Amino acid sequence: MRSRGGVLLANLFTGLALGFIVTRIGFGDYAELNRMFTFQDLRMLLSFFGAVVIIAGVFALLRVRRGAGRLHAGVVPGAVLFGIGWAISGGCPAIPIIQVASGYLPALVTIAGIVVGVRLCRWASARFFRIDRGTCEG
Repeated sequence: MRSRGGVLLANLFTGLALGFIVTRIGFGDYAELNRMFTFQDLRMLLSFFGAVVIIAGVFALLRVRRGAGRLHAGVVPGAVLFGIGWAISGGCPAIPIIQVASGYLPALVTIAGIVVGVRLCRWASARFFRIDRGTCEG
């Protein structure tokens, strides 16, 4: 399964399975995300926390070490903008795709916003901030 086609097929299957699971548990629902961000329902927030704990445990078990990262002045503002966009749009970049696949067509506006945001990041990084363009490669 190490061929390019095999990897593509494995990624496709895994992505479809994840999208199905995320949709079935309600994480693609804007109202559910809104309840998480307004702390009305902690179920999703606790799910994310649990996922982080599990993956941290797996990384520790496998002795995965973080390589030298590229921490620069754009990381914190970028993270804040990402979080604000997530709260406003009701999803990280994967969720609007799940929403469109579920028939929620207004998520196309979010996808367009992601594309515009990535392009603006590339332009602003090159023109004003001189931040490595690798940070905006979507």
